[in-house]
Amino acid sequence: VQLQASGGGTVQAGGSLRLSCASPRNTFSSYPMSWYRQPPGKERELVARISSGGNTNYADSVKGRFTISRDNAKKTVYLLMNSLKPEDTAVYYCKMTRGQYEYWGRGTLVTVSS
Repeated sequence: VQLQASGGGTVQAGGSLRLSCASPRNTFSSYPMSWYRQPPGKERELVARISSGGNTNYADSVKGRFTISRDNAKKTVYLLMNSLKPEDTAVYYCKMTRGQYEYWGRGTLVTVSS
């Protein structure tokens, strides 16, 4: 499964970005999707998750600022990031979970300047 993440870039603190992750699979709507991030020198961490039915979960650090959503017709999951902080700087990855299997997209770098 080739997941294509895009939308990263450099933004000032307080700004917004929207990340996208597209899947080529026609069965995209059946699977949970997640966004993870890996800050410089740190481990990868879960940012947000959306189930096939649209239920969402967020890391405490991004609650109220980030919104995960999915467009099944476009086979794409999004991460809208508002009120960005320098500590949000990281490489962001999307992940598809298909039962016991996980598929990761290439990361997209988000840099938040103070």
